[in-house]
Amino acid sequence: MTFDSNRYRINTKNPLNIKEFSTNGKKDIAESKEERNAILTALSPELDQLQDLLYAEHQRKVLIVLQGMDTSGKDGTIRAVFQSVDPLAVRTAYFKAPTENELDRDYLWRVHNVVPRRGEIVIFNRSHYEDVLVTKVKGWISDEEEQRRLRHINDFERLLAETGTVIVKFFLHISKDEQKERLQERLDNPHKQWKFNLGDLDDRKLWGDFQHQYEKVINATSTEHAPWYVIPADSKSGRNVIIMNILLQTLREMEMQYPKADTTNWPKTID
Repeated sequence: MTFDSNRYRINTKNPLNIKEFSTNGKKDIAESKEERNAILTALSPELDQLQDLLYAEHQRKVLIVLQGMDTSGKDGTIRAVFQSVDPLAVRTAYFKAPTENELDRDYLWRVHNVVPRRGEIVIFNRSHYEDVLVTKVKGWISDEEEQRRLRHINDFERLLAETGTVIVKFFLHISKDEQKERLQERLDNPHKQWKFNLGDLDDRKLWGDFQHQYEKVINATSTEHAPWYVIPADSKSGRNVIIMNILLQTLREMEMQYPKADTTNWPKTID
């Protein structure tokens, strides 16, 4: 399968018009769910090997940002895409409502505190983008503060990139109808009811506002050093394969090498 990540990447040649961007990408990959899952399984060993290279080389860092509306599949993406990698150097950071301690500092403090170390992959499940998404949609910040924060975020990501962090950002683009089905499933399934939050319904009422804000924010912050990819997320298996392919392409382009050991004083054999 020939995979073209550019169709999902947002830039000046391919800006995001959220109303025209499909939420259903399963046929981009394969006709059946079984085929898509088989593709993911076949690709997983390469991700494991490239993560091992990153850890061994111990020079660069990888930051993966996952954003999306409720039920778009951030947790599911992490479980499916990273199921075969060594947990030694892969870490997930979750961002919920800031604590009082975090509110006493600038809004990027808690984010900078958990960025990846050398040799590490860190996955942000939600991220610093919450501070220009929910805050603006709910009217908690002004237009002027929004623009300041967009500049801050671009500068912050440039700082990370210039100090060895490879950044890739994914917006999991789900339709309102698909979200309805997934929320209903949480209500109906006793094993999923713990996931249900009444606040999700409040955000659903603001669907159009959130879609507009995502479009504006993504177009303002998709850069060469920190690109956004918009991932059709109505199909879980299609979403996972698309993200896996983009990650593999990103890691391959890093052209990592295992470090060479000084074997001068090493024995020929082990007694």
